[in-house]
Amino acid sequence: MAVVVRIPTPFRAMTKGAAEVPVEANTIGDVIVDLERQFPGLRDRILEESGEIRRFINIYVNQVDIRFLDGEQTSLKSGDEVAIVPAIAGGSS
Repeated sequence: MAVVVRIPTPFRAMTKGAAEVPVEANTIGDVIVDLERQFPGLRDRILEESGEIRRFINIYVNQVDIRFLDGEQTSLKSGDEVAIVPAIAGGSS
């Protein structure tokens, strides 16, 4: 199933500057597999060595956080938009 993945600015060096890339995926887990196939090394920016999504990476499907859906098992349909958003820390306290 064809979906569009929005790539965050810090990861775009790995996608040759592309802000959006098409992937073939039925689940978020499949998205990560296809991203790694197209852009080797990107998986390591998204997942821990254990295979869990890094705690500072948020993934959304059509603007809904996958933590409130089925996580990596979240089902996708053609035309869905997946956004990978690294958490940003900083500022003053």
